[in-house]
Amino acid sequence: MPAPQPAPVRSTLPAPVLLDLGGADGARVATYVLEPTDRAPAGDVVLCHGTPWSALVWAPVARALSQHYRVFLWDMPGYGASPKEPAYPVDLVAQRQRFAALLRHWSLDRPHVVAHDIGGAVALGAHLLEDVELASLFLLDIVTLDPWGSPFFRLVAENESVFAALPGPLHAALVREYIAGAANHDLPDDTVGALAEPWLDETGQAAFYRQIAQLSPAHTAPVLDRLDQVRCPVRVGWGVADPWIPFEQAARLRAALPGDPEVVAFERRGHLAPLEDAAAVGQAVLRWLGVRGDAGVRG
Repeated sequence: MPAPQPAPVRSTLPAPVLLDLGGADGARVATYVLEPTDRAPAGDVVLCHGTPWSALVWAPVARALSQHYRVFLWDMPGYGASPKEPAYPVDLVAQRQRFAALLRHWSLDRPHVVAHDIGGAVALGAHLLEDVELASLFLLDIVTLDPWGSPFFRLVAENESVFAALPGPLHAALVREYIAGAANHDLPDDTVGALAEPWLDETGQAAFYRQIAQLSPAHTAPVLDRLDQVRCPVRVGWGVADPWIPFEQAARLRAALPGDPEVVAFERRGHLAPLEDAAAVGQAVLRWLGVRGDAGVRG
């Protein structure tokens, strides 16, 4: 049987709403909310993206979940439709603090959180270091365990100003290749283009290299040290063919978390399973939420 084709990114998210969370740095956050049109929501689910993505990486999955749940998404400051001014820090400490503030702004009491890539470090950091209580966590190809940070990350961190000064066409080619490679070049060109678009103007180009330079394993070390203190049920998902974070990290993450969580393996999928196979990821999340008893949804 042929593998399912990757889902194209469509304009499935509503227009973003910019929120001022009143933090010390003054950063505003682009947010999105979807909910069922024909029933009361079975619960609240928050989706967290990673780098160099935005809420767009979750768009097809968010639409599927919103048939049953109230779904909240955000673009971390420095990403997507959120402001990208240099004055706004984009390190993981700042982002986890913003996430905790955002949940308070939304008045969400113990939401379910589904997190991808560095969104996993942000969600875990908010839970373990900012005292955010969650109903459950679904962690997908997350950045937390050592080692992380590719040679490209280190090269950018040491030469941020050089990369930020690249000619626009060369920068655009680099970003598109970087994004396409995360999915083993298995995404449609229009999807790669949509993910790359926020980074391609002058502001976006500087922001692209700034966020790489500010990401540091030093900010995940306190989270890693406390993984055995997670206070909610967890499920782990991973693309078996992830070229960025090897599949073996899924077993290591499982061993570090309490409760012996299940690992869902997405066969033949890379680092962008929510777009490479949105149907499979959506069904896995719905099965997880159903197990939690919020709705009779079974895949």
